[in-house]
Amino acid sequence: MSSPGAVLAPTASATLPDLPAWRRWATIVAVHVAMLVLWEASVRAFGIRKFVLPAPSDILATLASPSYSWLANTGVTAIEVFGGYALGLVLGVLGALLFITSKRLTLVLFPLLVTLNMVPKVAMGPLIIVWFKYGIGPNILITFSLCFFPILLTTIRGLNETEPELLDLVRALKGSRWQLFRYIQLPGSLPYLFSGMKVATVLAVAGAVVGEFIASDKGLGYLMIQVQASLDTPAVFMAVLLITGLGVLLYGLVLLLERLFITQDARLQ
Repeated sequence: MSSPGAVLAPTASATLPDLPAWRRWATIVAVHVAMLVLWEASVRAFGIRKFVLPAPSDILATLASPSYSWLANTGVTAIEVFGGYALGLVLGVLGALLFITSKRLTLVLFPLLVTLNMVPKVAMGPLIIVWFKYGIGPNILITFSLCFFPILLTTIRGLNETEPELLDLVRALKGSRWQLFRYIQLPGSLPYLFSGMKVATVLAVAGAVVGEFIASDKGLGYLMIQVQASLDTPAVFMAVLLITGLGVLLYGLVLLLERLFITQDARLQ
């Protein structure tokens, strides 16, 4: 499962490996600009009505209208996306640490977590609203529920992929459990952790929007429902673009952290 933002950097580096970084990004920007120009020209040439497919210029024009409260609604959705993602990341990593240190805990709780993860989150949305009312908090919880499991699974796998010889060496040198984790298991699990974090970026955006669709009085998802009723398609497109931008921003932050903490050869694309 991926999005244009989720495959942007890997695709660029894979298809244009011999070009300098600035030329790769210039090519990416040029392709996007060309697509927008073609879109604008096609709408004008064929006289497509605005409520069916607005031109990019019509979409951008909605930013000038204060009635949409773009900044406030984008801020609410950003809090839900980043808040739920951060919660899923922290608890996912902590959960993985607990499971690898206790086989009994894994036997008792892990199958239950797998079962709970199979429950459709959209179906759980109304129940979360009943239990916690509606607003930013429940939407963060829905986002967390989507992000948690991919991060948990990939981190567990990464921690379990440590070479037994290295673990035996540290134990033979009387290394503590913390040293074993800090110097052996954690560095080796980072490629897997970041792989799960990339998947979770897409799910974080989906979770926030689903929560706003179900019951909310603010946010970009809520705004989409409102303007859709009046066939304000340019505003719907702008909301979608802003939501996409939040996802791309989150994915970009994950890529930046990945490049800071692990080497190129160890990354899982």
